[in-house]
Amino acid sequence: MQKRLNYLLLLAFIMLIHWAEAQSGKKPIVTSDLMKIVTSSQLEVSPDTRKAVMVVTKRDQKGDDYFYSHNLYMLDLEKGGEPIQLTFGKKSDSQPTWAPDGEKIAFVRSDDGKSQVWILPLTGGEAYPLTSAKHGASGPRWAPDGKSILFSSSIHDWDTEGTPTWAYERPGRAFKDEPNWKALKEEEKKDIKSTPDGDLEGLRAWLAKNAVDKNPRVFVNQDFQAEQGLNPEMKYRHLFIQALDAGKARQLTMGFQDFGGGDWSTDGKTIVCSSVAYKVEPDKQSYSDLWKIDVTSGSATSFLHMEGFSLGSPKFSPDGKSILFYMRDDVNRHATQNDLGLVNIDGSGAKMITAEFDRDAGGPVFSPDNKKIYFTASSEGDIPLYSYDLKKGEIVTLLEGDKGINDFALAGKKIIMTITDFNNPLEVYSMDMKSGALTALTHFNSDWLKDKIVTPVSEYWVTRPDGVKVQYWVMQPVGFKQGTKYPTVLEIHGGPSAMWGPSGLSMWHEFQLLTSWGYGVVFSNPRGSGGYGDAFKKGNYRDWGHGPANDILAALDDATSKNNWMDTDQLFVTGGSYAGYMVAWLVTQDKRFKAANAQRGVYDLTTFMGEGNAWRLVPTHFGYPWEDGVQEILDANSPITFIDQITTPLLIMHSDQDLRTGTIQSEMMYKSLKALDRPVEYVRYPGEGHELSRSGNPLRMMDRLGRFIEFFERYVKHPEAPAATVGED
Repeated sequence: MQKRLNYLLLLAFIMLIHWAEAQSGKKPIVTSDLMKIVTSSQLEVSPDTRKAVMVVTKRDQKGDDYFYSHNLYMLDLEKGGEPIQLTFGKKSDSQPTWAPDGEKIAFVRSDDGKSQVWILPLTGGEAYPLTSAKHGASGPRWAPDGKSILFSSSIHDWDTEGTPTWAYERPGRAFKDEPNWKALKEEEKKDIKSTPDGDLEGLRAWLAKNAVDKNPRVFVNQDFQAEQGLNPEMKYRHLFIQALDAGKARQLTMGFQDFGGGDWSTDGKTIVCSSVAYKVEPDKQSYSDLWKIDVTSGSATSFLHMEGFSLGSPKFSPDGKSILFYMRDDVNRHATQNDLGLVNIDGSGAKMITAEFDRDAGGPVFSPDNKKIYFTASSEGDIPLYSYDLKKGEIVTLLEGDKGINDFALAGKKIIMTITDFNNPLEVYSMDMKSGALTALTHFNSDWLKDKIVTPVSEYWVTRPDGVKVQYWVMQPVGFKQGTKYPTVLEIHGGPSAMWGPSGLSMWHEFQLLTSWGYGVVFSNPRGSGGYGDAFKKGNYRDWGHGPANDILAALDDATSKNNWMDTDQLFVTGGSYAGYMVAWLVTQDKRFKAANAQRGVYDLTTFMGEGNAWRLVPTHFGYPWEDGVQEILDANSPITFIDQITTPLLIMHSDQDLRTGTIQSEMMYKSLKALDRPVEYVRYPGEGHELSRSGNPLRMMDRLGRFIEFFERYVKHPEAPAATVGED
């Protein structure tokens, strides 16, 4: 596992880097550099492999308005050169896909909250909308003949013909036993009686009219919480076909069930997708099977069910003889990994091809010659690229080494990919399949980083008493001088099944910013993290607190023992989501930290089970509170149980519209600590959800960073002025 240079050589190398940077006049990473980070995603290579289209995301500012742009760009894979911007403006463009003739690109444009499929002609002319789906359209996929496009859209239950196959869960009522006001209104039927006074039919019609206007919201579905709002309406994902020369799309699938994904057969006669004929209310049935749909008749049938697994994202092989798909354990759902499966088109010969791989496989793609499958997987802090040989049954690593491959696409003898490493948050590269040589195709971030100090990362492992090996990393502060003691921030990841490493995009700027502020950084992957196999991922079952916390502290202890520049009297800790939970847990159990920052966390697991839309983490990791012995386990794993032990100054952060973890969690912590007269501060972000730190409003993203750093600065003693305090010229 120890893949790096030994510690002394590495330390000398890092010191040399810092010395060279100090002499070069480069400037530190600062908070506002967040606005400069550009990401590229959703790579799609043209049929002739000469060009690639991608989505480029930028943050921008006009006056007090901070916003994102998501536009399409083109890469010339033959001639090279800078990417060419294809679409412009603040509308969100995504999901590009090439027409078979290479002369058009279909993509999804979101405007005012509704998405439709658009067509961009590459031979001249403006982009134009193709679909006008009532509830929006997404996931465009060209038919092999290029004359039509398959897409997905949602249909409300009231707009679906027939009756569900499961028992209606509204007590004492039957499905559609009241006039549906919205349906009737859209059909301009005016003869319905609607009144709060009179008979039951009129009363129900009046109540239905109020409910359809969400005044009030009436819930029947179990999962009624979206990310930032409530969702009282039952909807089903269906597949549609839109001909390029027809005005109205044809609904291909029907009924009270969801159809996910969708891929055309090579002859264009069949669609393969994932679905399930629900036997209970949809929110209570988690698995799905593989289905086939006859394009002409619309007949849909299930052709592959694998007991104990949920199947999804099927793709036809280039020769049309087999289907590649995801398979996920639907029994042990507290810690599952995506495996890859193959099946013949008639449903025979189904097999798991990554059974011995023991990693979470993602983004699988067939090679055009049908000999290999390429995919990525999180592994020991990196996201390498792999290939599976269909004949030999062997998996080979193609690219690794502190790199995170976020996306990739095949282009003849090359593979186009987006890569994150500690030097750069993200660029697009071309890799020669034969030599493995990488060539940068974009310089969105490398251009502005030329004048910046970028701190490298050092890798370590520590073995726990029970034999579990924990991987962690260390970053030195900017301006590091041997013999000087520096404060250090312990960063913790969420999930709890996430994985961090030097190739992570989401934390790249935050880690670099902390080193610019004069802090060392330590981060690790404790038991329960992804990237280390199934057993490791299941290591936090019914143990969210002590086991993972002891791993994290062991990594910190090991780091301080091997890096004597760390000031053990100047330690700080921060993290969000599950890591917000872990920050709170640590300060109930340990007094070493000068200050702590818990972001968007959960602190009472029983309350969490009833509040957040991620509530299933409770029954899958612990059980239901009413089951024998579970309440005691939940209490023993809840920071709120031990809140009277907190004396560390604590900054609590949450977003007003965070329905994944729920704001009651942080309110309970804050009120309790105030009642105990403990040092605590509470920050709430308006208009934001759980994803503030990753995709929130850029102004509030920067505020979050500056606010917890300012909180730490109240308690820190730097040996000298941090590099970041010098600022920009």
